[in-house]
Amino acid sequence: MKIQDIYALAVELGMNCDPRGRETVEALLEKERQRYDELKDEEKEIYDLEKLTNPYADTRILFGAPEREVARVLTGIDMEAAEVLLADRLGEKGRPIDLIIAHHPEGGAFAALHDVMHLQEDVLARFGVPINVAEGIMASRISEVKRGLMPLNHFRAVDAARLLDIPLMCVHTAADNLVADHLQRLFDERRPERLSDVIKLLRELPEYKTAAGQGAGPSIVVGEKDRRAGKIFVDMTGGTSGSQDAYAKLAVAGVGTIVGMHIKEDHRKEAEKNNINVVIAGHMASDSLGMNLYLDRLAANGVEILAASGLIRVARN
Repeated sequence: MKIQDIYALAVELGMNCDPRGRETVEALLEKERQRYDELKDEEKEIYDLEKLTNPYADTRILFGAPEREVARVLTGIDMEAAEVLLADRLGEKGRPIDLIIAHHPEGGAFAALHDVMHLQEDVLARFGVPINVAEGIMASRISEVKRGLMPLNHFRAVDAARLLDIPLMCVHTAADNLVADHLQRLFDERRPERLSDVIKLLRELPEYKTAAGQGAGPSIVVGEKDRRAGKIFVDMTGGTSGSQDAYAKLAVAGVGTIVGMHIKEDHRKEAEKNNINVVIAGHMASDSLGMNLYLDRLAANGVEILAASGLIRVARN
């Protein structure tokens, strides 16, 4: 496969599993094209043209010629400067790396992470929060994340990859859509009655079973194991943590349990205050599941996968 094919596949899979629905995402892309047409020439010069065909600002080719052929990839959750050096070292030991695939974004994809958070507005609406309310409570949180990203050194890993001439890309929300869709379908189909059943169901998946053995498996952080789960909301996509104001709205909308990757303490307290159960499935395990559903497609096309940086690699095909 070529890098451009690997990248296009990630975007395609992400759109197919987007909680907003494929038609909604394509309509958003069309609106983006219209906005681009209305820009002044000087604004077009600095515009990210990938936004016209890719709705996920945190999924990008960060360095490397898109037409380059790929036989072996090094992939993991956080592929930073150290992992770029690891790729170079593997090459020296006779296992050349044609492409590094990070899950968490780097470079410009990291700087634009806040852009994908609007997805959460539609997810909240899907679970019964009025869209005007969802947009209102997310607006301040998106601005907060944007400001928090501003002072960071986004291009360390990208610069390392450039100097060592090792292509680098990242697949974030596109992969998170895969895990969110996979788990939501599983819970909707199996309908676990109690929180203990939610934990048991998660541990049936090899990523979570492995993480449990490593001390980082699924855990109940709000509620008790005998509590009834009620309506389950898998909250695992949309860039990063949303607004803590969402819990009160979700409680009114009838959500009984949130299954997430991680949770901040102030968010946990809000969930507890609003009697919403919270099960933390595990960050690395959840990211691994989303990436594995994508990486299996690369492996099926003959690409060798080397896993690192916390990725629990499980091949399903």
